Amino acid sequence: MRVLRRTLGTFGTFLGVLGVLSGSVSCTAAHGDDARPGDDPPAALAPFERLLPAPASARADGPGYAVGPGTVIHTGPGPDEDVRQVGELLAEQLRGPSGLPLPVVDGPGGDGIRLRIDEEAEGVGDEGYRLESGPGGITLTARTPAGLFHAGQTLRQLLPVAGPGTVPGGTVTDRPRFAYRGAMVDIARHFFTVEQVKRYVDQLAQYKVNTLHVHLTDDQGWRLAVDSWPRLAEYGGGSEVGGGPGGYWTKDEYRELVAYAGRRYVDVVPEIDMPGHVNAALASYAELNCDGKVRERYTGIKVGFSSLCVGKERTYEFIDQVLGELAELTPGRYLHLGGDEAHSTPAADYAAFMDRAQAVVGRYGKTVVAWHQLATAQPAAGAVLQYWGHDRTPAAEKAAVVAAAKAGHPLILSPADRLYLDMKYGLATKPGQVWAGLVPVKRAYSWNPGAYLAGVPESAVLGVEAALWTETIATRGDWELMAFPRVLGLAELGWSPAASHDWASYSRRLGAQGPRLQAQDISYYRAPDVPWQ
Repeated sequence: MRVLRRTLGTFGTFLGVLGVLSGSVSCTAAHGDDARPGDDPPAALAPFERLLPAPASARADGPGYAVGPGTVIHTGPGPDEDVRQVGELLAEQLRGPSGLPLPVVDGPGGDGIRLRIDEEAEGVGDEGYRLESGPGGITLTARTPAGLFHAGQTLRQLLPVAGPGTVPGGTVTDRPRFAYRGAMVDIARHFFTVEQVKRYVDQLAQYKVNTLHVHLTDDQGWRLAVDSWPRLAEYGGGSEVGGGPGGYWTKDEYRELVAYAGRRYVDVVPEIDMPGHVNAALASYAELNCDGKVRERYTGIKVGFSSLCVGKERTYEFIDQVLGELAELTPGRYLHLGGDEAHSTPAADYAAFMDRAQAVVGRYGKTVVAWHQLATAQPAAGAVLQYWGHDRTPAAEKAAVVAAAKAGHPLILSPADRLYLDMKYGLATKPGQVWAGLVPVKRAYSWNPGAYLAGVPESAVLGVEAALWTETIATRGDWELMAFPRVLGLAELGWSPAASHDWASYSRRLGAQGPRLQAQDISYYRAPDVPWQ
């Protein structure tokens, strides 16, 4: 999914996009300045007009509510622990910027911020909400705690970046366009700690992204402890691109991440890539190789050279034990099997292997997700395909994906020339790659997931996901620079109604997020065609 590509030649691909794409020409952190001398500062937007993602409906009406020292968060009359947890987290998120105490109390309460579950609430769906603000307080209403959480994230944007403030009077009624709004991070090429990934969860959840896909294994490293195969992490985790020390997560650390994300209504989707991208496993255990000999650890960035031994029964004992332990750790419904770039696995072997691997996922009560190459084999009933192709993907490959969608397999769209966050913004971007082309902020946003693949109706699209591969990314600063602000476009594409998608409007709302990103110490690329405030 990532370097199809490199066989085309990086230089040739790079030249091919220069005449087509207009990208930014500088790579600047949040405190850079793209303004020219004499430019007027961008006009400030009204609070409802700067919300990102854009809500389904927002109407200003009358005076608002001043959030101040006496403001209380009321979590409703019943002993609903989930609602109480939403209230506590919202208070935590608001206290730092506002400097207010914001106590959380049970009961319907009076003035203040009121959290309310109404299972019959109209126009909001399972994840949506209604936010009503007036002089007597703010009421957040949703059918589910997840909806209340998203309402709280909207409330955060209606308050100042720092200090107390007044939430304008009016009503926001909102719900997501797509059920799956995801971001993927690759901790296999370069290792990142759970703490760094938790930071990303917080950054994503405030913009209503609800899925974190973690690429846990690849040729360069195995990043999760497995009790039944301990050398996978202990030895296979000891390398990374460029020859660094690597690392891995313990099971307790993984559980901690899953729980942390869950409290923010973000599901974790773990990926164990197979039958290719497995050199770290082949270097850890000789018995996984057809010739019984261990491989050397790998620190480069080539793809497609490794494969599990499809003809060995020990291979299937391996995947059963690994996926079984992973399923036990993961409360969410999905396990991702990878399945791309298995160039060293003959097509018939690939199909046979994926049949058995998918059956293992089913036995553990999970739903298969795999990269779209699974369409060339036989996707299991209900399997979800993740499409990472791009404008130059061969028609036959696209046709297989379209046929799978028509057969009932939901699609997650991650087009590499739109949503691969490791693609450079422009010529001067220091980290990143170019095999899918330059991906400036406008290009990442300006497409319609519901009509992206000809022949695939919007109803077949489960959602969208922005992928951050880390061959060239080894630090938090580079991670955030490549993700932000493009991941905010992903958030809007996944949440907001199609009719609201407009670059002129979006770029102004994106520019209004600049102070918020800076206040959270998020490094981001100041695209010159965005009117940053």
